[in-house]
Amino acid sequence: MNPLKGQVVLVAGASRGGARGIALACGEAGATVYVAARTSRSGPKPADGAPGTVEDTAEEVTARGGIGIPVCADLSKEEQVSELFGSIEREHGRLDVLANSAWGPNVMAEWSKPFWELSQPMWPETLSTIGVCWLTSVYAARLMTKARRGLIAHVTDNYYVPDDVSSGGPHPDPSAWRGQILHDLGHESLNRLIFGMSKYTKKFKVAVVGLNPGFMRTERVLMAMKTDAIKKQYRLDLSETPEYLGRAVVALATANNTVEKNGKLLWVCDLAQEYGFTDKDGRYIPRFDPKAPIQEFPC
Repeated sequence: MNPLKGQVVLVAGASRGGARGIALACGEAGATVYVAARTSRSGPKPADGAPGTVEDTAEEVTARGGIGIPVCADLSKEEQVSELFGSIEREHGRLDVLANSAWGPNVMAEWSKPFWELSQPMWPETLSTIGVCWLTSVYAARLMTKARRGLIAHVTDNYYVPDDVSSGGPHPDPSAWRGQILHDLGHESLNRLIFGMSKYTKKFKVAVVGLNPGFMRTERVLMAMKTDAIKKQYRLDLSETPEYLGRAVVALATANNTVEKNGKLLWVCDLAQEYGFTDKDGRYIPRFDPKAPIQEFPC
């Protein structure tokens, strides 16, 4: 079954992390997936050595039944965004889904530092992350509003993290403190852009939404979980794979009621219940709750 066969998807940031999970899930659903990110096999690697390239992800998309197209690009640069969307329009004449989980600053490495001690690149990388959301949405909306259909999904974060990590979790206030100043600023900016963009896309039947995953076992998260004590502190036992997020995108892209969710910040676990999907290991993962009973660490 290939519910996205014939559909064209662009995933921003898809060399690794949540965006890679989205690309793989869309590929498994049969989509043509443009896998866009800055890291390629022939270019410079991240300073922290995190694995993943656009070619790696694109090859796995194809292996799963989709068509993976690697694109090495900095999507915070308008000329590169324009070139990519020009290629999509020439080659397909449409874009059905834009999914953005690009995130520049590695906040985990400097989480507990006060803002005046953060490394200099953290600020411009945060601004670039917001720029990716803006630019890709602008160009995607130009194609989608003409077609009067489409889904724009930006991955965000509405978990709050107080000084005592063990008492953090979901919060009814989407603007609650997220635990690190630039992590907080970046996601708050994404949320406001999602809200504002949705006011303009509604009449064109284009849905702009925010997606809140739980605690994902991304490459960088796994790199940070060096000991069982750290895993226990951050509750890795309650984590989910990035493909749980990806399956949420597939569900929204194929649902009949997606436009009704325009402008909303959606939880992946709530969408799993609504649309009946699970994580790749067959489990339903509820909202992250640090007070939940200890489970075995997932593989």
